[in-house]
Amino acid sequence: ILGEHLRICPQGYTCCTSEMEENFANKSRSEFEAMMKEAGRSVQTTLTAQHRSFDSYFQDLLNKSEKALYDAFPSLYGDLYTQNMKVFKDLYSELRRYYRGSNINLEEALNEFWTRLLERLFKLMNPQYHITDEYLDCMVKHAEQHKPFGEVPRDLKVKATRAFIAARSYAQGFLVGSDVVKKVSQVSLSHECTRAIMKLMYCPHCRGMSSVKPCNNYCLNVVKGCLANQADLNTEWKYLMDSLVVVADRIDGPYNVDTVIGTIHMRIAEAISNLQENKDSITAKVFQGCGNPKISTKGSSTEDKKRRGKVALEAKSSAQALEMLVLDAKGNLTALKTYWITLPGSLCSKKVMASSAADDKCWNGMTKGSYLPEVMGDGLANQINNPEVEVDITKPDMTIRQQIMQLKIMTNRLGNANIGNDVDFQDASDDMSGSGSGDSCPDDVCGKRLSKSPSTRQPETHAIPKQSGHGINGASSRSLPSAFLLLLSVAFIAAQHLWR
Repeated sequence: ILGEHLRICPQGYTCCTSEMEENFANKSRSEFEAMMKEAGRSVQTTLTAQHRSFDSYFQDLLNKSEKALYDAFPSLYGDLYTQNMKVFKDLYSELRRYYRGSNINLEEALNEFWTRLLERLFKLMNPQYHITDEYLDCMVKHAEQHKPFGEVPRDLKVKATRAFIAARSYAQGFLVGSDVVKKVSQVSLSHECTRAIMKLMYCPHCRGMSSVKPCNNYCLNVVKGCLANQADLNTEWKYLMDSLVVVADRIDGPYNVDTVIGTIHMRIAEAISNLQENKDSITAKVFQGCGNPKISTKGSSTEDKKRRGKVALEAKSSAQALEMLVLDAKGNLTALKTYWITLPGSLCSKKVMASSAADDKCWNGMTKGSYLPEVMGDGLANQINNPEVEVDITKPDMTIRQQIMQLKIMTNRLGNANIGNDVDFQDASDDMSGSGSGDSCPDDVCGKRLSKSPSTRQPETHAIPKQSGHGINGASSRSLPSAFLLLLSVAFIAAQHLWR
């Protein structure tokens, strides 16, 4: 029949009614959006699998250390352990809460553990004295000077803090990446894209050419136009993948979690042994600084008769398992780096089943023949002259812009984890630090970045960026001040309304 009634397909002779054309348009839209979600699910599956593997490994490492402590300490220390069991349980509980994302200052948690342990052990090892809370406060103030636990607290704090920050940021990075893909894959097609996809996929049917495949370059122009905003994720997405690789090397290198986390119980035992061996000199120094406490009326305890001796604890290394985890993760991260800009080609070749570029008998949008227009570049700015899709380059998709912001925030966190610092993005009203944004290689990936006031406070994975006075120094051109990022988001939304 004559095709004057057609609104999307070429108006030559056709076998499609207006209703059929509308049905094809709806069908092509739902099919293309399903393709996007399917492609996204594949990436999500890869990232969540990497998270699950590392999370399982890390939690198992911590569990084994805690179990080894519970198994060995009763026989090693007797009352020193049994009367202070809660102190040890609380430490591991805090470490888990921090790793899982709780808003905990890890350095403070470790300091609190050593303080509580010292107070309790000092009283237990000096049962003949009546030691008040005020006396313990004085004793704690002198602890840094006397180093009752030797160098263990300081050494463990430095190593454990770096390892936990790296591990938490690393695990979180996979989840953020997966969540970004999920949200972006759910972005609906515009009206213009629905028409272009329909013309690409089903107009050949209306011309009696159902077996003719779309020309590959024609397909690329349509899909690049429809996924222009998604392609703008590419820069920040690559930075995230690169940053995860860098932190993976830290986890299996300088901040080796297998060595640090798997031996926490051994370091605690080493510290307690140091206190026991130097009990007399440490007690004398405390008495000298805080005065002699009163003699207790309760008399001596038999605690000090408990066995001491050197600690004979072992840590079963899982270094090979960690190395395999990191190698697998790095391979997957490298493969995913170009996901957003290779997506149009992937969809055209695997899903739309476009013809080869050299084929002059493919569907070119009007008839069977060759396709002459050049293929557009990637991203929104390159679509101004797209011959197949009308793309308004002044109206970026706000959902995708928000996800670009999330990628920047996560990359920033990983950059700080790379140098052993944690940054809190939670409160945009707090003081600002940092400098403007740019598109250069992130300093954390390129190897140069400065930071001040390390914080172990946990940012929400997808919060508006904020910092609690523990910001990043302006060494990186990509470290945005949190308040500025928030204002930028608001400006985008306001501009969106004006454009409408």
